[in-house]
Amino acid sequence: MGIPLIDYSKLTSPDKAERAKEIQFLDTACREIGFFYLINTDIDKALIKRMMTAAKRFFDAPLEEKLKIDIKNSINHRGYGPVGEEQLDEVNKADWKETFDMALDLPSDHPLAVKYPKMYGRNQNPSDPVVLETLHDYYVTAFGVAQQLLRAMAEALDLEADFFGRCFKDHVTVLRMIHYPPRPADSHDNGAGAHTDYGCVTLLLQDDIGGLEVKHRNGEWLKATPMEGALVVNIGDLMQRWTNDEYISTAHRVQASAAGVHRYSFPFFVEPDYETTVACVPTCQSATKPAKYQPIYSGDWIQSRFDATYAYREKETA
Repeated sequence: MGIPLIDYSKLTSPDKAERAKEIQFLDTACREIGFFYLINTDIDKALIKRMMTAAKRFFDAPLEEKLKIDIKNSINHRGYGPVGEEQLDEVNKADWKETFDMALDLPSDHPLAVKYPKMYGRNQNPSDPVVLETLHDYYVTAFGVAQQLLRAMAEALDLEADFFGRCFKDHVTVLRMIHYPPRPADSHDNGAGAHTDYGCVTLLLQDDIGGLEVKHRNGEWLKATPMEGALVVNIGDLMQRWTNDEYISTAHRVQASAAGVHRYSFPFFVEPDYETTVACVPTCQSATKPAKYQPIYSGDWIQSRFDATYAYREKETA
């Protein structure tokens, strides 16, 4: 038992037999655990190194500098989140981490930003041009990987190859940088509380420190040990709804870093256009297994989950 390994180069191979075999492995991973390592992607070692450097540059800046782009000042959840801002586990302590979020940068008068101001609009960007350029390069590259992965998932489900991909014209995919500082006390082991992700899939790049744990169906927590050059991919709640619970969104958590240890990770939350109607795909329902969920706009679902997670948003909606 463990987290399976999926080879991206085989998923995108021109050899149809090799590709079909790897797509079957992917399908099994999505159904049985909802997590897998993705190796041999288009994200090269140089870009990964740049991302690690960029994160340290950004988070090492003085707090007053980071607070110039405080996420509280952003209606669309972009910018810097201080330690304790987020509490993914609603029962236990606030997460011991600081964050930075970015997505597509649309002008405030863009029709979608006017219609859905909490999901579209401007980013609050870091002032360091090196950091900003690196984040942009990674966003574009990771998005390309995500689209190929969604294509393979569509084929695994016997759908048109672009079934998911065509829903990403004006998507709300979010790139996040996370810094887990050393925990304040041995009693505070909550780096990120146990949770599931909201969207379609998440592509996680992590450093070599470790701390991510995945909850297996049998209740056991598995360590997602870092693997050089690999992404850790998981299914999100939206994809589970879309597939009528065939693909499973699995709980995961991050143990807080020990004394003197800093951890960095980069989740890439792949989320479609706001007005994507998420209704059970035809190949995941039948007379004996009807659709479990009512159709919903992707953006409405994600917005509801944001509002339940962030304290400052709860105040807005109270």
